[in-house]
Amino acid sequence: MLFYLYHFSSAFVGFNVFRYETFRAMAAALTALLLSLAMGPKTITVLMRLKLGQPLRLKSEVRELADLHSSKKGTPTMGGILILFTVTISVLLWCDLDNKLVWLVLGSMLFLGLIGFADDYEKVAKKNSKGIRGWYKLAAQGLLAIFVFEYLHFTADYPGAYNTVYIPFLKTPLVVSMAGILMVVFFALVITGTSNAVNLTDGLDGLAIGCSISVALTYAVFCYLAGNARLATYLFLPLVSGAGELAVFCAALVGSGLGFLWFNCHPARVFMGDTGSLALGGVLGVIAICVHQELALVLAGGVFVMEAGSVVLQVASFKLTGKRIFAMSPLHHHFELKGWDESTVTVRFWIMSLIAAMAALATLKLR
Repeated sequence: MLFYLYHFSSAFVGFNVFRYETFRAMAAALTALLLSLAMGPKTITVLMRLKLGQPLRLKSEVRELADLHSSKKGTPTMGGILILFTVTISVLLWCDLDNKLVWLVLGSMLFLGLIGFADDYEKVAKKNSKGIRGWYKLAAQGLLAIFVFEYLHFTADYPGAYNTVYIPFLKTPLVVSMAGILMVVFFALVITGTSNAVNLTDGLDGLAIGCSISVALTYAVFCYLAGNARLATYLFLPLVSGAGELAVFCAALVGSGLGFLWFNCHPARVFMGDTGSLALGGVLGVIAICVHQELALVLAGGVFVMEAGSVVLQVASFKLTGKRIFAMSPLHHHFELKGWDESTVTVRFWIMSLIAAMAALATLKLR
């Protein structure tokens, strides 16, 4: 909305800055941050009044962990609503609303947020610890993947633009002209994988949002470069028309994440719940798809990969051998049961997430 003020640059000095994605990215981050800080206390109060507190499932095999987390019982969840709202307002204020990629990414985030909200509501309000059925969520994520593919297919700069997979470190695409159905499956794996990986990581105060911030920062850089013809050519990146606006979106995610972290750091006053985690993970996957950097997400989201991988390995090991590899999965709970303090686990995982983000950015010069 404010983007269009640049039309008055001939009449008013300084209005030309609204044309620049770098300026609007910083403004979007600051707007989302300030909105989060201003609205956070009220949001927490409303969630507490509605008695949307975090339930704890006590199991005998994790009694020690239940004791460690007993103080969290009753902490309001569904705080992801704050993230969704502040990002949406910031994007509407600072992005070019004629940009088709912006609407795709924003719509994907809100759609997954709605699925997460339904899951949280089932757990909290209806006291169903399992939430909505798992295949419902997978089906919704699969439908989103189909929509994303079709949307990009019909709005791309040239036919077949999104039938190509790019590999980090390589200058040319590894797979060209993949069949449409294979790309839909690939997109579904990216969206489902990132969405559920962030959801699994959201088990300690500040852990998931802190790691999401570093990934969003990484993709803000990727999006800006992919939308700049000169830089994209120099770095052998696929040029994506309008991708620079997604850098503004990513900046809004960063600002909103920092604002949410203010209330979510240990001891947390609010949890994001599936409302936030499914939306955050999924939207990062959609952004990666838009700029052809899906596989770089494995590097940038290294912590999310470790968390999801630990669950897969734990389940596979137990079913095949009857033994567990970790004291508990996801991985952050393993370290808790090994004696690490919650804040120690969180900060060390943040550090690993920053290292992973730098590794992903390093691929830009290794092409």
